[in-house]
Amino acid sequence: MLSHFGITVEPQDLRSRNIAAVMVTATLPPFARTGDRLDVTVSSIGDAKSLQGGLLLQTPLQGADNQVYAVAQGPLSIGGFNVQSGGSQTQKNHPTIARGPSIGIVEREVAGDFLATQDGRLRLILHYADFTTAARTAESINDVFGALTAEAMDSGTVLLNLPSMYEDDLIGFLAAVEDIKVTPDTAGRVVVNERTGTVVIGQAVGIATVAVAHGSLSVTITTEREVVQPPSLSLGETDFEEQTYIEVIEEEAPLVLVGGATIGDLVNVLNAVGASPRDIIAVLQAIKEAGALYGQLEII
Repeated sequence: MLSHFGITVEPQDLRSRNIAAVMVTATLPPFARTGDRLDVTVSSIGDAKSLQGGLLLQTPLQGADNQVYAVAQGPLSIGGFNVQSGGSQTQKNHPTIARGPSIGIVEREVAGDFLATQDGRLRLILHYADFTTAARTAESINDVFGALTAEAMDSGTVLLNLPSMYEDDLIGFLAAVEDIKVTPDTAGRVVVNERTGTVVIGQAVGIATVAVAHGSLSVTITTEREVVQPPSLSLGETDFEEQTYIEVIEEEAPLVLVGGATIGDLVNVLNAVGASPRDIIAVLQAIKEAGALYGQLEII
């Protein structure tokens, strides 16, 4: 790589402790144009200990068709740190995963024609599929533009008939549709970021009757060398003998029973068991597996 940039370095003189092999990913949004900026996620795939203060060199981003759609290059930001000094080490979150805000540049546009129609009607795709939201959207559009203008096809699609007044102004019609106020169906959602230990719980999240207990068992094994003296008037010699000690410490974990809980009750339960953000993630996953979480659990 250095030779490609016209730099000659002898291999035996190169120390690569501060070089990391990484995997770079990004999401190409709809209607992205050449030159638009993208956020990228960088993850170490080697033995790097931290990407803190790292700089991503020019990296082509390929799609499933092996075509390059964007390139990324620039400084990285991590949501933690990894500090070592002598034999001590302190780490917060995951320092081997970093974020590159706006360091990706779109090189190739994805062909897409949103003006395409089916049976003379437009398709309005909801960002979050929900039958209640789709029905409310169709009803609100019909209230503004007249009956039979909109029809909910499924939970994520609303079919639109172009009103006669907008036959020559499709963009204006879509802009007018965007201005319509619709109250979406509120879905409970819990978003967990394991890299930074961040947990965001929506207001609509609830839990069924469930008992929660959280604690940890700490086992410490130590070995000490003790001096062993021979009996008096014996011909024995002083020697050393290793003694092993085992210490078991179990943190207190009260069992808390909650029924028909709201978001406030859920937070109180997690605080009652003394859960840290990482403990909260484990507790929420366990509650979800038990079928007692009313909401969606998303890990990003």
